Formats: sequence, structure tokens, C-alpha cells
Amino acid sequence: MRAYELMLIVNPDLEEEATDAVIERTSNLIQRGGGEVTNINKWGKRRLAYEIRGNTEGFYVVIDFNADDETTTEVERVLKITEEVVRFLLVRKNDEE
Repeated sequence: MRAYELMLIVNPDLEEEATDAVIERTSNLIQRGGGEVTNINKWGKRRLAYEIRGNTEGFYVVIDFNADDETTTEVERVLKITEEVVRFLLVRKNDEE
């Protein structure tokens, strides 16, 4: 398993419960795939550098986790079709850390 960092930008118009539900679903998806979530860091609402889908703000969340390639492929597939997620970026962390 490798270490990954997933940054989500969630629709800022969602209620707090709905935002937490998106984070929980993503975390559960990682765990069902055999991964292990090590940290969830909610940054809160931030201004976007440019407008995305009519939004000038987004709710930022960073999830650190360990998983294999199949799990990350499934996470990316699901996030692409999740309407509440404005954007996401999944990167593999440096193995030397």
C-alpha cells in the first residue's frame, strides 16, 4: 500500500451535515477498498482562484490515506460522478517521508 493525499473541493452551498456526509462516504469508500484513512483535515470555505461551475468559493477537505492502486482508481471514478464535489486532486505522497 502507498500513501496518498486527496484534496476535495465540496460545493459551498451544502449544509454542514451534507458536507460531512460527502466526507464520510469518501472515507468509507477508501476503507471498503482495503485502504486506511490516516487523517481528515477540514480547511473550511475558501475563495477559489477562478470560478468553477458558477462557484467562487469551495469547502476544502484534505484526506490522507494508505491504499493500493485499485482503490484509488475506484475513488477517482466515484468522485467524478459525485455532484457535491466541485473538484478533487489525488496525489501519491513521496515514499521517503
